[in-house]
Amino acid sequence: MKPNYLQLIVKIAFMAAVAAVVMTFKFATPFAPPFYTIDFSEVIVLLAGFALGPVPAIAVEALKILLNLLLNGTSTMGIGEVANFLMGCSFVVTASVIYHKNKTRKQALIGMGVGVVALCVVASLMNYFVLLPAYAYFFHIPMDALIAQSPITVDNIFTFILIAVVPFNILKGVVSSTAVFLVYKKVTPILKKSI
Repeated sequence: MKPNYLQLIVKIAFMAAVAAVVMTFKFATPFAPPFYTIDFSEVIVLLAGFALGPVPAIAVEALKILLNLLLNGTSTMGIGEVANFLMGCSFVVTASVIYHKNKTRKQALIGMGVGVVALCVVASLMNYFVLLPAYAYFFHIPMDALIAQSPITVDNIFTFILIAVVPFNILKGVVSSTAVFLVYKKVTPILKKSI
C-alpha cells in the first residue's frame, strides 16, 4: 500500500471518529417529532468532502454510522441509521462534487446550497416511500399514530413531509453549511497535509 493511501485511510478514520463523537450530541426541534434529532456530524463529513473528495466523504459517513452503532446501539432497528447515511450522503456528496469542480468560496456556497436542496428532496422521497412506512411496519405503529407525534397537527403523510421533514432538513443543512463555510478554508489545508 502506498504511503498516500495509508495517510488517506488514517484521515478518514480520524474524521469518522470525530463525527461519531459529535453525533452523540443531539437536539430536537419544535416542529418535528421527537424521533427527528439534529446533530452536527455532517459538519465533519462535509469538511472531509471538501478536503479529501466525495468518495472519502462517503467512507467517513459510513464509518461514522458504524462507530455510532458500536458506541450507542440503535433504537430504530437500523432505520434511523440508514436514513442518516442516505441523507448525509445526498447532502455531502452533492456539495463536495460541485466544490471540487472549482475550489472557490462561491463554488462552496453553490455546492452547499444545491446540497441542501438534494438533502430535502432525498429526505422527502425516502421518508414518504420507505423510511416512515418501514418504521410503522417494524414497530407496529399505524402511520396516523406515527405522524401524530409531530408537535404541529398534521392529518396525512404528505402534510407531515411538508411541515416536519422539509423544514427539519433545511435547518440541518443550513446550520451545517454555515459552520463549514466559516471554517473550511482554515481546516481543509490542515487535512490535506501529510501526516
